[in-house]
Amino acid sequence: MKKVDVKEIIDTSKFGRFHLNLLIALLFIVLCDGYDMFYLGNIIPSLIADWGITTVQAGAITSSGLFGMVIGALVLGTLADKIGRKASIFISIVVFSGFTFLAGFSNDHITFGILRFIAGLGIGGILPTLNASLAEYAPKKNRMTLIVLMNIGAPIGAVLTSVSAMYLLPDFGWRPVVWLGALPLLFLPLLFKIIPDSPAIYVKRNQKAKLANVLNRVVGENIYTENDEFTLTVDSKKGSSVKKLFMNKRAVNTLLFWIAIFMNLIVLYGLSTWIPKIMQNAGYSLVSSISFLLMLKAGAILGAIGGGRLSDRFGAKRVIYIYFMLAFFALSILSLQPSSTLSYILLFIAGATTSGTQMVSNGYISQYYPTEIRSTGIGWTLGIGRIGAIIGPILGGYVLSQNVPYATNFLVFAIPCLISAIAFWFVQENFGKASVVAETNKNLETAIKIQN
Repeated sequence: MKKVDVKEIIDTSKFGRFHLNLLIALLFIVLCDGYDMFYLGNIIPSLIADWGITTVQAGAITSSGLFGMVIGALVLGTLADKIGRKASIFISIVVFSGFTFLAGFSNDHITFGILRFIAGLGIGGILPTLNASLAEYAPKKNRMTLIVLMNIGAPIGAVLTSVSAMYLLPDFGWRPVVWLGALPLLFLPLLFKIIPDSPAIYVKRNQKAKLANVLNRVVGENIYTENDEFTLTVDSKKGSSVKKLFMNKRAVNTLLFWIAIFMNLIVLYGLSTWIPKIMQNAGYSLVSSISFLLMLKAGAILGAIGGGRLSDRFGAKRVIYIYFMLAFFALSILSLQPSSTLSYILLFIAGATTSGTQMVSNGYISQYYPTEIRSTGIGWTLGIGRIGAIIGPILGGYVLSQNVPYATNFLVFAIPCLISAIAFWFVQENFGKASVVAETNKNLETAIKIQN
């Protein structure tokens, strides 16, 4: 029998087959989650035409799903710290894929909105848990890069919504675009085999054989057995997971995270929903209008990749602040109604510095909180943020319905980017971070052990 520090084994591990398989599996889930999250922006003009609804009613459909995402992030994100990451992940997949598929059979906007709300519970609940899961198993030296790479699945999924819409809408209508969202259900058995549960859950439930098997997969060797003594350091101070977000000097940073993500998701969801309609009103065709949305999503992918690499070199907080400022300037220039070529470039930059920044922020925030409240921390940040995501489509729909000048459509989304930048500027990295708490507050820590 030997003593095994679970966290140290994972932190010092080398990137191997286990990490690659886990990254691919979680990336696929995020991609599908991103598809289901963003397909609506591509079919909104078709829903308006088919059902004769107003832009405000169409915005309400989007917001019904986003309201579900708020509840899902708050409830399932917090629940994952209690029942385990794995169970929460698969509950979320079944909910968002199954009810997205059913939404494709809707014949009116009310039914669609109800099914979209239920699907939103799963869409909102899964991303916090996926970020927490990868943060727990990724090697410490490249953890940020891997988390950002996983989050790139969301804009890839969003790009696929635009591609599928461009090919399916003209000949087959909007329903097949929605039905594609059920794809993850076909891969549930394979995903269940690849994705492990949280190490803390294995330790707390005394599941020594499962923990030993996972650690052997992590290191790529069969050197651990159920006869070993496994330890994992966690915060033993009593209190709810949500309450702990405001303990150990984390309160101010927690509130700043909420403000920044709230503002960013106003922009992200508002633009994703209404860019095609805004560009249609500016005189572009339906296909051309969707291509502008495609450029927005393509920018998010490269923005996330670049943001991850820059974060490893210069620090995530600095990169996030600069990205938000670039988003503010790009959207402000778009308000001047530049040429189509410059509009494509500016929307690419806007995608890189809003959706791309969101992915970098997810990785940064998920590492900020300690493991026992990690899903809760990122879950509540995204949950509060998605209240902004509810407001974004409604705000965009209202602005469009008022026939305001073209500039207003972009200025209303530029200002929140500036507020997000200011919020991150004031984040104190040395307050409440998991590694700092572990070093300076050892009296609050205890090692949970599994012995024979």
